[in-house]
Amino acid sequence: MDELAGVVSWAEVLLFRTFETADLRTVWPNAENLRWIHASSAGVDRLLDPVLREGRWILTNSGGILDRAIAEYVAGGILASVKKLPLALARQRERVWEHRVTNGIHGRAALVVGPGSIGREIGRVLGALGMRVDAAATSERSGDSEFGRIRDVRRLPSYAGEYDVIVLATPLTDATRALVDAEVLSAMRSDAGLVNIARGPVVDERALCDALADGGIGWAVLDVFEVEPLPDTSPLWHMDNVILTAHLAGDADDFAERLWALFEDNLHRYVRGSALVNVVDKQVGYVRR
Repeated sequence: MDELAGVVSWAEVLLFRTFETADLRTVWPNAENLRWIHASSAGVDRLLDPVLREGRWILTNSGGILDRAIAEYVAGGILASVKKLPLALARQRERVWEHRVTNGIHGRAALVVGPGSIGREIGRVLGALGMRVDAAATSERSGDSEFGRIRDVRRLPSYAGEYDVIVLATPLTDATRALVDAEVLSAMRSDAGLVNIARGPVVDERALCDALADGGIGWAVLDVFEVEPLPDTSPLWHMDNVILTAHLAGDADDFAERLWALFEDNLHRYVRGSALVNVVDKQVGYVRR
């Protein structure tokens, strides 16, 4: 923290590679020259608490460089779940030969909550695999290039049961916190799945555990959680119908290369006084498209 305090007193630009902001809040009063922060993630909720939100500084994110890796993770998680690969691996470890029938995804319906750059790439990949893909956003509209239709996310409980899988790709904001709660989960079909690559608090985790344990929904693929690392006391660790990973969906092997290319381009823009790309509206918490 002493090193950050020394830097922030004169720095105009910060590249933020960590999720934690406690140290930045501590030294914020000394950041008199700070003009621009670039976040290495697409989500910037942890950089937008009340202490940091105010001021004339610019915030940019890394949207775009994570899209394909996350879309591939989502597709892989859905396929692994419907093909029951976790069960197959368990039987392999037990040396048990067990034939069973699995499901497919061609012609099945998926809903992507959050049609930003990541959500759109997810839509393209799932569409290429033969799924029918809709999206949910703050306003309903038709005629979209990637999605069959875009529905009003505020009415999610009324149509959640129409989909075989719901994929969460929305920023964490006041409006999306606990968006998927007991009401939404109870509206989903008992064989449907939930994929969360957004932020953990978008889901009411206790309600999700109950729905998974009671058969309210069929399965889940989770890369983010309310508390990270996920506590070893969480029942999610022991659920056969859950695939969980350690917040790694976007961390492909070329992540650093893509990050530096984006930051370098924006740095050149900053020096020239040109408009930056991926500028976050700090009041809503995401890049307006």
